[in-house]
Amino acid sequence: MRGALSWPFLRLYILTLLYFSANSILNVIIPLKGAELGATNTTIGVVMGAYLFTTMFFRPWAGQIIQKHGPIKVLRTILIFNGAALILYTFTELEGFIVARILQGVCTAFFSMALQLGIIDALPDKDRSQGISMYSLCAYLPGILGPLLALGIWQAGDSHSFTVAMVTIAILTGVVGYSAKMDKKVAEPVQGQIEQGATMFGSVSQLVKNPHLCKCSVLMLAASIIFGAVTTFIPLYAVQIKYGNAGIYLMLQAGTVVISRFVLRKKIPSDGKWRSSFMMGIMLTLAAATLSVSFSNLGGAVFLYVGAILMGIAQALLYPTLTTYLTFVLPKTDRNVLIGLFIAMADLGVSLGGVIMGPVADYFSYSFMYMICAILGVTMIIFAYERGKTSVGLQ
Repeated sequence: MRGALSWPFLRLYILTLLYFSANSILNVIIPLKGAELGATNTTIGVVMGAYLFTTMFFRPWAGQIIQKHGPIKVLRTILIFNGAALILYTFTELEGFIVARILQGVCTAFFSMALQLGIIDALPDKDRSQGISMYSLCAYLPGILGPLLALGIWQAGDSHSFTVAMVTIAILTGVVGYSAKMDKKVAEPVQGQIEQGATMFGSVSQLVKNPHLCKCSVLMLAASIIFGAVTTFIPLYAVQIKYGNAGIYLMLQAGTVVISRFVLRKKIPSDGKWRSSFMMGIMLTLAAATLSVSFSNLGGAVFLYVGAILMGIAQALLYPTLTTYLTFVLPKTDRNVLIGLFIAMADLGVSLGGVIMGPVADYFSYSFMYMICAILGVTMIIFAYERGKTSVGLQ
């Protein structure tokens, strides 16, 4: 498996694209369905947040179980449960959605850990950032057309179309997943990973003790809260804005993520150095994006769509930059488990974006809630600053 764009990796990217296709539809349908059923923003936030909160919770066991049973066997098993979750959406309402979101969260914990750690372990240092960017790109690629498809299904009031979409995605993902093969280099973890699953909880203290992991985790957590608030409530916020359209917003954001990650994948640092100006620029872009979304309630759809583009740029650069940096500065013997903790912080942030910001939107407004998110982004600009450049080789 040579190079981030070689066929074995491309096959994994295709599987990633199919796996995350359902979420691009569900992220629009669930809030709209919840509002139709009379649910509060708090309830909708909990339902949406249940997915990645569960993913975060199950990550500690993912590496250990994959090591014990092998990635292909685990992958095939979770694709069955993922298919069951997607079908569950087609004949239940809000209570069933919670169960389906939790089931999806369990599957995603194993799916994403297997693929991302496999990519990190298999690629040479100079190609790591490209591999991580391509994985992330394919996870977001469905977001270009998925929201528009979801709005079309919703506005048509045709539950049959929604059922067909979910069943089709479940079948295609299963077929591609069952035919996928992994090079031994991807399937085999680094030395010491057997113990990592068992010691995951013991490594939680490293979120505070390890300065590199702490900085990256705080930045990712804060940014993910903003991303989660946008994903959860844009379908409801956009209808309040003249000429606002959630499908167009999410399409612009996802399209920007995809284009930026492909075009800029070689620009992402892949040398283990902390570049304060680069990171501060990303957080400034994120804060400006959220502020623009907040102002769109007064300024109109132009602010909304500018915010979508800026949000996409920030989202495209932040995750692969921080993840790549950590692959260099973390100790190799504990690298996978600590990266698992970092990814868990991203999951937690997206979940909290719905759970915490839902009550804020209930008591105040969506615009005020996004203003709070913008202030959070501004504080992260300061947090990202670090005097001098850090290059640590704890290998």
